[in-house]
Amino acid sequence: MSDIEAWKRAAAVAAVDEVASGMLVGLGTGSTAVHAVREIGRRLAEGELRDVRGVPTSQSTALLAHQIGIPLLELPAGGVDVAIDGMDEVDGRLDCIKGLGGALTREKIVATSARAFVLVGDVGKRVAVLAARTPVPVEVLPFGEQRTAERLRGLGCEPRLRLAGGQPQVTDNGHHILDCHLAAGSTAEAVRRFAADVDRLPGVVAHGLFLGVAVAAYLAGPEGVVRWTGDRAAP
Repeated sequence: MSDIEAWKRAAAVAAVDEVASGMLVGLGTGSTAVHAVREIGRRLAEGELRDVRGVPTSQSTALLAHQIGIPLLELPAGGVDVAIDGMDEVDGRLDCIKGLGGALTREKIVATSARAFVLVGDVGKRVAVLAARTPVPVEVLPFGEQRTAERLRGLGCEPRLRLAGGQPQVTDNGHHILDCHLAAGSTAEAVRRFAADVDRLPGVVAHGLFLGVAVAAYLAGPEGVVRWTGDRAAP
């Protein structure tokens, strides 16, 4: 196991301490979240947790949870107690980019329904300003996709259709993803403005900017795991 993979696992295992018996838990998607799902399954199997149920954010997470014995529910009207998920980038406000794994819409629905949304990842995910090196995934309806891409381009980004095997990648919801590369040097305020503008575009299902949602991030690196609640000096 590489150092980064070990750090991701350590962060995910530590974050599962946020889960208590009787909770309904949002189960994230991706290479980091899978460690949290496996740890919840282990604690259930060994009796460290009882009566924990999960709401998966993707078909792949649902399959894993079923295999390791985590009971699953549809997302209820009241939301979940806690949601644990990875991130592609996180800034000092705990705003983050998610969706390089393709599950951003379901992840956002679950995250925003949680009483506590907790991020997990390695220290390399921390950035000063979001989207300087990582594109913002935008899930869009296939109908009118070229027009939606042009509207996104008008917001100052370069949208690129995500492909898998030479064909458009299809999300669990039957949609496509446009990875939007923002202009170099974009400020934190410009990123937040971009998020608001994208929210208003017809044809957009959801974008991967999760702003004002997370309450903490478990970050792991050479010196161990830290539960980080953000930088008060962040812009």
